[in-house]
Amino acid sequence: MIIQSATFVISNTDTSKCPNSQLPEYAFIGRSNVGKSSLINMLTGVKNLAMTSSKPGKTLLINHFLINEQWHLVDLPGYGYARIGKQGRERLEEMIRVYITKRVQLTNLFVLIDSRHEPQQIDIEFITWLGEEGIPFSLIFTKSDKLSKSALQLNISQYKEKLYEVWEELPPIFVTSSEKGIGRDEVLQYIAEINASL
Repeated sequence: MIIQSATFVISNTDTSKCPNSQLPEYAFIGRSNVGKSSLINMLTGVKNLAMTSSKPGKTLLINHFLINEQWHLVDLPGYGYARIGKQGRERLEEMIRVYITKRVQLTNLFVLIDSRHEPQQIDIEFITWLGEEGIPFSLIFTKSDKLSKSALQLNISQYKEKLYEVWEELPPIFVTSSEKGIGRDEVLQYIAEINASL
């Protein structure tokens, strides 16, 4: 897939205010500071489409971008951390839950995982919840350039082993690096294949 256009549409805190269109939506989510904004910018080829920050918990809104006039890329808030207190966190979690479970245009949720770390309980719990809710999703391991090939494979294998404790079959898995452009073609091709099947 060639990205010919990527434009910001709307930010909001309410699923009911998301774009009133029938276009498929591909949402991206992960723990805070997983490299989500950098990945979105790398995939679209637009440097500052999603605002990056060294501070975790920066994305607090549901952000819609229109890609090639054909589908929406959705940047969701990270889970597990935000400097907004307990009430703010609960509101954020509810906003994410409602979008994921109620938004009929959601075609696939990409769950981002920092490849530098061993399996994190919060990621496993979130993935398990997606399975229980029947949400179509894929896994993207980010920051693959930050560790050796053997360490990368070890961490991914550990995640797979952990998931196989619950899952009979694993969802599609992608390995990316925003700095090196690794995985860009594979993720965009996957989206193109889904769009072609709709």
